[in-house]
Amino acid sequence: MIRLDKDGDYWTATIDRPEKANSLTQDMLEQLCQIAEDARTARVLVLTGTGKVFSAGADLDAAKAGLATSPLWERLSAAIARHRGLTICALNGTVAGGAMGMFLACDLRLSVPNAKLFYPVMKLGFLPQPSDPKRLAALAGPSRAKMIFMGGAKVTVEEAQTWGLIDRIIDDPLAEARLLATDTLAATSDHAAGIKALIG
Repeated sequence: MIRLDKDGDYWTATIDRPEKANSLTQDMLEQLCQIAEDARTARVLVLTGTGKVFSAGADLDAAKAGLATSPLWERLSAAIARHRGLTICALNGTVAGGAMGMFLACDLRLSVPNAKLFYPVMKLGFLPQPSDPKRLAALAGPSRAKMIFMGGAKVTVEEAQTWGLIDRIIDDPLAEARLLATDTLAATSDHAAGIKALIG
């Protein structure tokens, strides 16, 4: 249910459980963690999904069993955030709940039109993983972070682009990700890491 495609230093991890809105089980989340950690040898890591939803977050049964508050979410976003190369989230559709963590940790966020972003932790009674509110606030500002986390706002990607949460809205995010990766793939890994470090 997690598919990894390697094209040299260009890795694409695909969440492939469209019949369940790409909701994540513990095994799937562990696979994503391992891929993100192993991807330190790659220059580009792309995250995407199949179907009309990128990911609805934790599988409902798994969430009730404790996955909603598992440290695996933080492990995944941390591995993405510390990657020395370029990380891109290519949204094929809506992203929700804990899946927002990997979305927020990426360097670039691309999306198809008409998708939505939401993180219903207030409604569900869970705390988000520690890094998620900080990353969202850094990108969109504290008030907008509160709109999502505390107000339960479901934000369209069109609005999210004006906030700085989405970099480009395009019909084929995977093709755009490949195009944006061209220069990083052509550079040495140290050069790419050096430029990324300068940006912060």
